[in-house]
Amino acid sequence: MMSLGSKFAEIQAGIDALRALGRNPFDIRFEKILSPTEALLDGRPVLLFGTNNYLGLTFDAACIAESARALHEAGTGTTGSRIANGTYSDHALLERRIAQFYDKRAAMIFTTGYQANLGLISTLAGREDHLLIDADCHASIYDASRLGAAEVIRFRHNDPDDLARRLRRLEGRPGDRIVVTEGIYSMLGDTAPLREIAAVKRELGACLIVDEAHSLGILGERGRGLCEAAGVEADVDFVVGTFSKSLGAIGGFAASDLPGFELLRVVCRPFMFTASLPPAVVASVNASLERIARDPSLGRRVLENARRLYFGLTAAGFQVGPEPNPIVAVKMPDRETAVRFWNRLIEEGLYVNLALPPATPASLSLIRSSVSAAHEEAQIDRAVSIMTAVGHELHVLERRASAAALPAT
Repeated sequence: MMSLGSKFAEIQAGIDALRALGRNPFDIRFEKILSPTEALLDGRPVLLFGTNNYLGLTFDAACIAESARALHEAGTGTTGSRIANGTYSDHALLERRIAQFYDKRAAMIFTTGYQANLGLISTLAGREDHLLIDADCHASIYDASRLGAAEVIRFRHNDPDDLARRLRRLEGRPGDRIVVTEGIYSMLGDTAPLREIAAVKRELGACLIVDEAHSLGILGERGRGLCEAAGVEADVDFVVGTFSKSLGAIGGFAASDLPGFELLRVVCRPFMFTASLPPAVVASVNASLERIARDPSLGRRVLENARRLYFGLTAAGFQVGPEPNPIVAVKMPDRETAVRFWNRLIEEGLYVNLALPPATPASLSLIRSSVSAAHEEAQIDRAVSIMTAVGHELHVLERRASAAALPAT
């Protein structure tokens, strides 16, 4: 008989070590969600700064009303895949609206954002093809690369020159070159140099996929993400994204102008063999997308809030990520300090994410916050105050100041 304990003994040891320092971050359970920015945890209220609810639409009245309507009209689920009985009129409507929103010819929706990357990339990256992915790409992109048959090449994070070097090495070899990058990266909140990456793509020839999971509804004049903000939408062959962040639900999508896009529906196995999104979810996403299209102020609001948190933590002396975006990460000196810091924040009424190696770039230990348009200024200031107090209590800020005072060698 298989022994799961021995098979995953190293993982279990890591979880036990986390528990020894406080809570298990893989087993956080909220008793009640009170609003987009507050919840009950361990019987006490906490501020939510770790939910990716960027536009705060999970409690939007129009989204809830549309979801309730669809629930009553079409039931709790489709009980089938899109190629069987799982395509309803609202599924097709949402795909048309996503295509219109991105000004693309076509779009297809998936049951999760993870599945969107898994399905699209593993389907496109065939035998003899070459898949070039940014080293800091999301786990779903790495898993897609394992599922596909293409050669997988990592290029240095946000380094267009390294991407160009690796593409040049492929000259004369058969197969397509498929480049994958993200709009906003999920750990440090940094953006990709898309103008430079698009220029490399044009010069050396490649298919470009951009995952806008963390930038949809936030960047760009119309909220279409970094591709729009960087002015390179015409250079991007596929935009991928999720409904579980700015749109407040669950699901994913891919949109493109490429001819023959509809063929993906019958060659993409994760699309073909997974039950489709419940009608209530599709209806709420349709309402969220409409809200973004008519109200760009939500995106501006979340960026204003993000800057307030980012510069507040910077002024307190924390070492944060490279730029102010809705993901605001604080770098911790080591793993144990990060775990203790995270536990103390929860005790003080602030919920954020604990991000540890190997899930983080450069083996960093991070306290990762995500900011919402629904956060009030007082809540952001309270978060800064709590983090600053804990930073002094655990001597993180003093250690940071001492390190900064050391002469360069």
